[in-house]
Amino acid sequence: MCDNCNYNQLLSSANLDATEKRLRVLEIIGNNTYPLSASDIHDTLDRHKPINRVTVYRILDLLVKNKVVDRISTGGRSACYGLAPNDHHKAHPHFYCKSCGRMDCLGPETVAVEFNKFKNIFPGRIDKVEMRLDGICKNCLKKRKT
Repeated sequence: MCDNCNYNQLLSSANLDATEKRLRVLEIIGNNTYPLSASDIHDTLDRHKPINRVTVYRILDLLVKNKVVDRISTGGRSACYGLAPNDHHKAHPHFYCKSCGRMDCLGPETVAVEFNKFKNIFPGRIDKVEMRLDGICKNCLKKRKT
């Protein structure tokens, strides 16, 4: 969750107009403590003011393309969405529960990776690094024991 982000400014810095629908999508993503699926984002938006599902997918694609939002792989064809790293929102790893499908944010300090070392050994350009830990969450483990 990023309470310090100015969504108008994030869109402006990506040369995107701050339309009502784009702002609503960013608010839903930014006001959650974990990444959301496109379906979750649509359903949340649609409860307050109807919005077309295709419109949500197009907005998400645009925000990902312009590096305002990150598309985070869940291992299959689906994905979750969270704010892309910015001045108030540091890059961080995620935990994906293979049982219930929930994606959780982990603190940036939980997994230390020295990215500067890649510059010396990797001959190309790295545009994005995504770190996801897969396993079973504590809630699903509790359910299995009962």
